[in-house]
Amino acid sequence: AYERRFPTCPLIPMFVASDTVSEYKSEDEAIHVIERRCKLDIDAPRLLKKIAGVDYVYFVQKNSLNRRERTLHIEAYNETFSNRVIINEHCSYTVHPDNEDWTCFEQSASLDIKSFFGFESTVEKIAMKQYTSNIKKGKEIIEYYLKQLEEEGITCVPRWTPPVACKSESSTCHPRRPVSPAINIPESATKEGLSSKEILNTSSSPSEPTAGTPDDKLDADYIKRYLGDLTPMQESCLIRLRQWLQETHKGKIPKDEHILRFLRARDFNIDKAREILCQSLTWRKQHQVDYILDTWNPPQVLQDYYAGGWHHHDKDGRPLYVLRLGQMDTKGLVRALGEEALLRYVLSINEEGLRRCEENTKVFGRPISSWTCLVDLEGLNMRHLWRPGVKALLRIIEVVEANYPETLGRLLILRAPRVFPVLWTLVSPFIDDNTRKKFLIYAGNDYQGPGGLLDYIDKEIIPDFLGGECMCEVPEGGLVPKSLYRTAEELENEDIKLWTETIYQSASVFKGAPHEVLIQIVDASSVITWDFDVCKGDIVFNIFHSKRAPQPPKKDSLGAHSITSPGGNNVQLIDKVWQLGRDYSMVESPLICKEGESVQGSHVTRWPGFYILQWKFHSMPACATTNLPRVDDVLASLQVSSHKCKVMYYTEVIGSEDFRGSMTSLESSHSGFSQLSAATTSSSQSHSSSMISR
Repeated sequence: AYERRFPTCPLIPMFVASDTVSEYKSEDEAIHVIERRCKLDIDAPRLLKKIAGVDYVYFVQKNSLNRRERTLHIEAYNETFSNRVIINEHCSYTVHPDNEDWTCFEQSASLDIKSFFGFESTVEKIAMKQYTSNIKKGKEIIEYYLKQLEEEGITCVPRWTPPVACKSESSTCHPRRPVSPAINIPESATKEGLSSKEILNTSSSPSEPTAGTPDDKLDADYIKRYLGDLTPMQESCLIRLRQWLQETHKGKIPKDEHILRFLRARDFNIDKAREILCQSLTWRKQHQVDYILDTWNPPQVLQDYYAGGWHHHDKDGRPLYVLRLGQMDTKGLVRALGEEALLRYVLSINEEGLRRCEENTKVFGRPISSWTCLVDLEGLNMRHLWRPGVKALLRIIEVVEANYPETLGRLLILRAPRVFPVLWTLVSPFIDDNTRKKFLIYAGNDYQGPGGLLDYIDKEIIPDFLGGECMCEVPEGGLVPKSLYRTAEELENEDIKLWTETIYQSASVFKGAPHEVLIQIVDASSVITWDFDVCKGDIVFNIFHSKRAPQPPKKDSLGAHSITSPGGNNVQLIDKVWQLGRDYSMVESPLICKEGESVQGSHVTRWPGFYILQWKFHSMPACATTNLPRVDDVLASLQVSSHKCKVMYYTEVIGSEDFRGSMTSLESSHSGFSQLSAATTSSSQSHSSSMISR
């Protein structure tokens, strides 16, 4: 088929003609070498041709066919302007080492422009354009001549055998192999600069052994049953990557279905797929993820308040996971469990999903490698845009995307409220493009109409809370009691860490020893956001601004109490000699926060400089008409042992541009979900006034 493009090829308009320069054939006809001089009409500007003084460009091409080794090597170089431009090209057709019924094609080239009348850049662009066009047409041309051969009745090529074995013409011809019809081969290989690799399928003969045996899991029935439709190139990538893992990886070798997920996630680029797969295998081994379903029991709070669970399967046989996100107390779960346990639970869900995919593959008799997720947003409001919760969600997405690629077959988002676009703006940049294409979003009751839920899920298993008849055993969620909240120190004592950091920090506040956090602002109109819980005692929250930097933080010995704060969680920044109004100024009204309150808010900075967030012990005021304290004040003071308060806090600085993009997410202090007190409302009003002044 390749020889048919000579002496000229109508599919290559620039290829005008060719003449044979030399030809050699070995006595046994195993080797055939032919050298040709090819005449090309390069698509170049007429001015450039006139300056160069040529109308045509000549190349010398040498084709070496080795029937014994079943290889065809093609070498080409330019004859015209060889003292100014050096072009070398090499192509080869070889037999795939793992399957002799596959033909591998490799192509590479080099270009070196020494000088060209000052048009070096132009010549380079022309050469690149012509070469790219040649690569894209290569497969099309070979398929054209294969089809032409078939139309002429030539459907096989005899395998070469040594002359000594040749007694008659009939005895030398091995069982004839049919030529395969044209196939579609991805052009992903051409994306890697000037080299390309493609696999051409030449079909298999039933009478000859192939590499597709059950031992190496390339049996046609195995592929159809467990892997699905794979092109020869994709199948080759799977074999090579699995073989590499068997030779180099010392741990557990993942199943073919799992290796395929990583290949698909990187468009079957072996190098990229191998990189992310190795990182994932190391991560799984480090954190014992393979044993998570057998060794880890979810805390009771998750079983009670995490509004998600498995629910039958969709019409394609994929396992169906239902998540009632709108009914879930995201903040309560993070505060009661910490990020580690929440991530671990999500990982266990994914591991269970992999297991269910294997089961459904056996049940339905076809490969099922992903699941469908149904997310009900009924009840979603500003409380779900609580920034630490969104940040934890993004980190969970990052871990899942890296270690469970191509496991989400379809995501159905139902009853999306008005606030959903804000959440989507925050989350979507962290989701892979291929995954994002699988999202279907329905507002209101649109999911009940044409193109809705019934197109993907059988009527008999639509959950009852969506108007269906099937009882869904997914927990309804609800508020996580604050009595279940845990401190940062308690969460630090978790066993295996899947993350290296935590969102919240804890601090102790003593009488006469506030805890202060320094934030340097370079750009005015930046936004300082905060979220904290008063775990013990009552405190006063202040925000100050100073043009000069405070002294380096020092750990206070707490004076007469002689108590050293553990872990350096009590820091004072404001020097005792500083005077309010001269050395620093108050930018927000003081906010009194009671024990057990959750406070969220933000401040838009008006000036660059240094901002100090301060949590200060709240002293009970004496009665206005007498020097004796009130009974309530005495009882309240008795609850604060050693005049000590405790807070857990999280702060973040957002650029003004980013702030405008997610303004509503910062105004979550109005949320009634977290049982916020009047003090929180005051914080919100303070924030609003800052916005107006800006």
